[in-house]
Amino acid sequence: MESFKPKKVEYVYIGKNTTDGAGVKLKRIFGGHESAVRTDPFLLLDHFGSDKPEEYLSGFPWHPHRGIETVTYLLEGKVEHQDSEGNRGTIFPSDIQWMSAASGIFHQEMPKPLDDKDPRELLQATGMTTSSVGFQLWINMPARTKMSTPMYNDIKGKTTPVVENGNGSRVKIVAGEYLGTQGSLKGRAEIDPTYLDVRMESESEFTFPVKAGYTSIAYSIAGEVLLNASGDRLQPGSAAVFSSEGEAVSVFTKEKAGRFILLSGKPLGEPIYWYGPMVMNSREQINQAIMDLQNGTFIRDKNPIFQ
Repeated sequence: MESFKPKKVEYVYIGKNTTDGAGVKLKRIFGGHESAVRTDPFLLLDHFGSDKPEEYLSGFPWHPHRGIETVTYLLEGKVEHQDSEGNRGTIFPSDIQWMSAASGIFHQEMPKPLDDKDPRELLQATGMTTSSVGFQLWINMPARTKMSTPMYNDIKGKTTPVVENGNGSRVKIVAGEYLGTQGSLKGRAEIDPTYLDVRMESESEFTFPVKAGYTSIAYSIAGEVLLNASGDRLQPGSAAVFSSEGEAVSVFTKEKAGRFILLSGKPLGEPIYWYGPMVMNSREQINQAIMDLQNGTFIRDKNPIFQ
């Protein structure tokens, strides 16, 4: 295998317990003006859900988004979603919903446990649990596309490529490319995002070459995730932002298995004005969004494109 100079860890975000939506308990890994300087083009990462329905059933009722993409990746349970145009559906374990809010959309996402009305193969694979667990990632949009037509991509987990690297790692490619295999979604060229779900056996290695100038982030889901030659453990619930120096993210395990998410993308380097679920480039644009909400003109494009 080709040798790459490993990147060093520049900063570690330790997830903080909080609530969002109508009271959903979640762990916010990063998010906000301050962290966006380091994590650009990625704006926010939440690890939501629990095995106690009362902690998530209130869900994320109707709310607006503008200027960003939201990526919901589900591990357990299901999420029923609906938008202001009457489109609706359900994502199940391993499914992904990638939404470009762009010029504006209202939607809701309601986590629920699986029940006996759901596909039998899912119940056989996961069992009847009370859990609903997943991630939501916000990705910034370039200034020139923030007011474009909204777009949805519903990605089924069973169609998402999975690659074995030959060194004990099994990699699910949500977006981007790994070992010559293209993921389910290519993403916007201006950002060129990579989103990998990496499962590592004990005594295994994983290396991902990062393009020059790109941001790279690893979020530890579970187990033993050791970074670079230093062998520093990335604790579950924490995200490491790597330096711009070096050529690759290098991860290994020893006695225990591990699982993490790897994100990589080209920073936009554009001004950010953030107001709740809307992220624009200027205060004037945020003021316009608020006026649009008040005047009932927030939805600019009435027919989001589905792919």
